[in-house]
Amino acid sequence: MEKTINATAAVKKEDPEVVLSIKNLTVQFKIEKEIVEAVNDVSIELKKGKTLGLVGETGAGKTTTALAALNLVPNPPGIIKSGEIRVCGKDVLHMKKKELEKVRGYDIAMIFQDPMSSLNPVFTVGYQIAESIRIHNPGMKKEEAFEKAKDMLEVVGIDRARANEYPHQFSGGMKQRVVIAIALACDPQVLIADEPTTALDVTIQAQVMDMMRDLKEKYGTGTIMITHDLGIVAESCDDVAVMYAGRIVEQGTLDEVFNDTRHPYTEGLFNSLPNIKNRAAKLHPIKGLMPDPTNLPKGCAFAPRCKYATDACRERQPSTRHFSETHIVRCTAYDDPDFMIERSRKS
Repeated sequence: MEKTINATAAVKKEDPEVVLSIKNLTVQFKIEKEIVEAVNDVSIELKKGKTLGLVGETGAGKTTTALAALNLVPNPPGIIKSGEIRVCGKDVLHMKKKELEKVRGYDIAMIFQDPMSSLNPVFTVGYQIAESIRIHNPGMKKEEAFEKAKDMLEVVGIDRARANEYPHQFSGGMKQRVVIAIALACDPQVLIADEPTTALDVTIQAQVMDMMRDLKEKYGTGTIMITHDLGIVAESCDDVAVMYAGRIVEQGTLDEVFNDTRHPYTEGLFNSLPNIKNRAAKLHPIKGLMPDPTNLPKGCAFAPRCKYATDACRERQPSTRHFSETHIVRCTAYDDPDFMIERSRKS
């Protein structure tokens, strides 16, 4: 069993290439007498031109983390209880409304899950792209903004002549391209894509992902790809953060998380995938369900579903362990220096 790197030794200095920094973020929702612990002590760094895959089950806290990055957590009932968020060095949690409006769409933009509900049905797609451009360029004439909107349509592979058409005249894949054009209209440094291909069929998914990779290379935008699809992560991401019950349980480079898996939950995600080489092989889903976020377990939230769990796992929160400067895991089982998950033994 290789020794873990001391946590203090793995602390890195401030990196000028970091375009998004989230430190110790905690977000709660107060609903009547209950408190939903949506995001718990999450820390993320995103560098310019890199793509970070944020992976986890529905309800893990991925979208809430993304909304917090834009300071868009609905309040009430949501509240950012603690943490620090910097976008291109700017502290978004302590900005006034007008300051935030300048950052959103300009420094950081988001592609939301459902393109069908992201577009206004009563305005042309060209108008909606141009509106985003004019918000950040108040002195720009309408005609100039509309021409740039047409240019953005061409960037995402849509004929500029379609700028005067309405959302209902576009297919699902084309609507998603329009949403991406709006997000990229002001060349943001950070792009958050929240399940950008969920509502699309497989063929269109591939086209949208190819286009997003091309745009990342062209503009050097730092991207957070929120998904539960490990295939998309493998094809498009440089780094991976695995979330469970509001916490990041494993984080590292794509190679580290995929080929040197350390956390039992991450192992469970991989074991749940079909075996392409052996079609007759049975799937091995993770037993049980994610815990109620209003009543999280005392110790590790994954312990009730984990085959490696011990009494110590159920009693206290796992500390962060560093297996390299970039590979971190939260798992109490590693208190035993000889502990290894089955996936690690096979590799």
